[in-house]
Amino acid sequence: MRKYNFYAGPSTLPVEVLEELKETMVDYKGIGMSLIETSHRSKDYEEVHNEAVSLVSELLGLPDNYKVVFLGGGATLQFTMVPANLMIGSKTADYVLSGTWAVSAYKDACKLGNAVAVYDGKANNYTELPSSVKTSGDSSYLHITSNETIGGLQWQNWPDTGSIPLVADMSSDILSRTIPVEKFGLIYAGAQKNLGPAGATLVIIREDLLERSSDNLTAYLNYAIHADKNSLYNTPPVFSIYATMLVLRRMKALGGLGAVEKTNRQKAALVYEAIDQSGGFYKCPVQLENRSMMNIVFTMKDENLENEFIKKATAEGMVGLKGHRSVGGCRASVYNSMPIEGAKALADFMKDFAAGK
Repeated sequence: MRKYNFYAGPSTLPVEVLEELKETMVDYKGIGMSLIETSHRSKDYEEVHNEAVSLVSELLGLPDNYKVVFLGGGATLQFTMVPANLMIGSKTADYVLSGTWAVSAYKDACKLGNAVAVYDGKANNYTELPSSVKTSGDSSYLHITSNETIGGLQWQNWPDTGSIPLVADMSSDILSRTIPVEKFGLIYAGAQKNLGPAGATLVIIREDLLERSSDNLTAYLNYAIHADKNSLYNTPPVFSIYATMLVLRRMKALGGLGAVEKTNRQKAALVYEAIDQSGGFYKCPVQLENRSMMNIVFTMKDENLENEFIKKATAEGMVGLKGHRSVGGCRASVYNSMPIEGAKALADFMKDFAAGK
């Protein structure tokens, strides 16, 4: 029996994609070898690579003045690349500290310039987001984390930054909903939540920001070099990009981001309903307007029941529900490829578990 994977990452992938990967693993389209064995300069890989880039642009509705880049190193490398490339002038940049990953990005930026925390949610235990953000006068950009996987909160309304570029780590909600791309100067995301297996990192950057990439940067850290070389400056993470392309192709076939968002909202609603209608048995600590559609965190009225809950859910084929070790509780990650049946199974189990206590 295939299990429902509620882990925060790597996440579940569509069975159809896994089957196609299996079918083509040894011999890709009759070329006598796997795609991950052939040259990344070959026509066979070039077609896959370019389709992946094209599908990202199409699904997000990217304007012509944005570049799509695939890199390695995960979102964590972007904590360095963003300030290394984009900090200009006074080397000042603003950061919204909304949780663990935002704080991690901020700490790395502090080592490269004057990173300013324009909002820190630590006082409210990272359970809510600011209604507005005031940027510092000479900021190179404003950095936000669109969705915090650990804290389970998500930006629903984007801050207005005026002429200051908005930079977003969208690792855990990329391509899960429609977004006004033109509001952003740069978006980055690790693949392993919504796009594909771990290994590839997606960067979407407005072309004018590429002019900030200094020639003094080492080559791999330079956005302009990667954009100019179509992400082929060095050997890219071929397998992850191939799998990502198949996931993106499937998303397009399902009806694009509008259809994907509709299903994601239905999945989240099922689980949040089980929480909110439990009479206090389950509680979500996040402010209602900031609740994540991707990572649903909750506690129980008696924390001693959590281990039993997780054990029984696992026995029912629902894995990965233990909350992050830094915050405890439970967490259900319902990324793009989680079928709606998985969310329904979890919601029904939660109701039955609460009724039995």
